[in-house]
Amino acid sequence: MSSERIRSLRRVAVTGIGAICGLGHNVKDIWARAVEGRSGVSSLSNIETNDLPVKFGGEVKNFTISPDLIPEKEQKKFDKFVHYAVHSCEEAIKDAQIIESNFFMLDRVGVIIGVGMGGFPIIEQTSTAYLNGGSRKVSPFFIPSVIPNMTSGYISIKYGLKGANYSISSACASSGHAIMAAAHEIMLGNHDVMITGGAEAVLTYLPISGFANMKAISKRNEEPEKASRPFDLDRDGFVMGEGAGIIVLEDMEKAILRGANIYAELVGMAATSDAHHITAPHPEGEGAINCMSLALYNADLQAKKIDYINAHGTATPLGDIAETNAIKKVFENHAHKLSISATKSMTGHLLGAAGALESIFCLMSIKDGIIPPTINLDKEDPKCDLNYVPNKAIKKDITYALNNSFGFGGTNSCLIFKKC
Repeated sequence: MSSERIRSLRRVAVTGIGAICGLGHNVKDIWARAVEGRSGVSSLSNIETNDLPVKFGGEVKNFTISPDLIPEKEQKKFDKFVHYAVHSCEEAIKDAQIIESNFFMLDRVGVIIGVGMGGFPIIEQTSTAYLNGGSRKVSPFFIPSVIPNMTSGYISIKYGLKGANYSISSACASSGHAIMAAAHEIMLGNHDVMITGGAEAVLTYLPISGFANMKAISKRNEEPEKASRPFDLDRDGFVMGEGAGIIVLEDMEKAILRGANIYAELVGMAATSDAHHITAPHPEGEGAINCMSLALYNADLQAKKIDYINAHGTATPLGDIAETNAIKKVFENHAHKLSISATKSMTGHLLGAAGALESIFCLMSIKDGIIPPTINLDKEDPKCDLNYVPNKAIKKDITYALNNSFGFGGTNSCLIFKKC
């Protein structure tokens, strides 16, 4: 994309953020604990784990959604991923103050949320009810309770937002792609504000068993807080997490006009495919190379300008090497000067919500000048020899931050944020 073309598009500001995950129920708590290098991974308490090969994850603890957000009589009509999305959306909207300001026409405000897998807990419960009692045991609310787009749908209805309203499902890149699609709506002038991000809640029997049987997730049941070990020589797979990350994107000109608090500008984004394998990454990170390169190109930015990368960093044996190879290829001599961290070491992997939560980490890093660590990085893998900020946060002035999200099916997303 040429510089002339970039200048013809509207600029995109980030003016609000909200999140929930194993580290906490709001951005303030999550960020503070991430900077401290604390783990949000623990033994599972929301389901019975006796028959499961993996008994831990980045589980959200002690959470019940406020009846002000979803009335108590309606809460059972929606799976947990919807609860997480609505909870974090309320935090982000209050942070951005877009409703209170009455500055926007509601038909110019849209919602695009990424969801990788949808409502597995209720799918499992309903399947059991059907097998035990037949079709009469299937709730009439079953379908709307589990479909991925109920995140964006419920948010649109609750706040009266009449712009675009849909969900994107692209595995672990879902929320990265959702943020990109939402940004395009603003860049093209179709919307003034977009609520975007991702939500996921599949810490339940079938997903855990499926990932475990394909040998994708860690089985360190005795030390769950040490199980997520991105780039460490002793890593043995990713750790499942749950939660949501919601971001408010806004037309930069209007954000400045109304005096909004601006976390950063979204200046570059890209999506590519490995076209290699349904689950394994390209060994040299070819799709990731193309995605990071295209994001830099779309931002009209030299690679050496990037200060921080929040890596996809899942702690899978192949994935971490492929991402390291890709970073070296794209950034060349600058690769070893980069600060890189894998915050999944603390949160677990939020699957479809990962890119949104990790984009929020990028935004907070830019705002506070702090890079959160990659915890549990005790023994460096010789094939992963970049600066992954091991075990302790560092202070660093950040102008540009890059977030990587890669998913099954060979799908990739990269987002670049700029300090304002």
